Amino acid sequence: MHCQTGSWGSYVPTTRTTVGDPLERIERLASENAVVVFSISSCCMCHAIKRLFCGMGVNPTVYELDQDPRGKDMEKALMRLLGSSPAVPVVFIGGKLVGTMDRVMASHINGTLVPLLKQAGALWL
Repeated sequence: MHCQTGSWGSYVPTTRTTVGDPLERIERLASENAVVVFSISSCCMCHAIKRLFCGMGVNPTVYELDQDPRGKDMEKALMRLLGSSPAVPVVFIGGKLVGTMDRVMASHINGTLVPLLKQAGALWL
């Protein structure tokens, strides 16, 4: 992966048709990979969080909600989960909710992000 070319780890289009609650879908998608980012392609904070992970050598799986037919429902479910707005970017590491940009950056600054990434198998060094 070359972050400089605009590649964000594993981009996965979320157009698969699955029925069920959007929150259940989010939990399932979040548990399938070591680092999962729910994003909107035009969001500058989403871009920044993806750059952070790429700069650390992490290949996040990114779900662009604005490119998913049910993305609005998923975005509403994320807002309910977080209890706040806006709902993106939202980061899951090791299937566990880390939070939005402020939580991820706070974890990075206080030194707890790298151990989380290592524990999830997203970093080896």
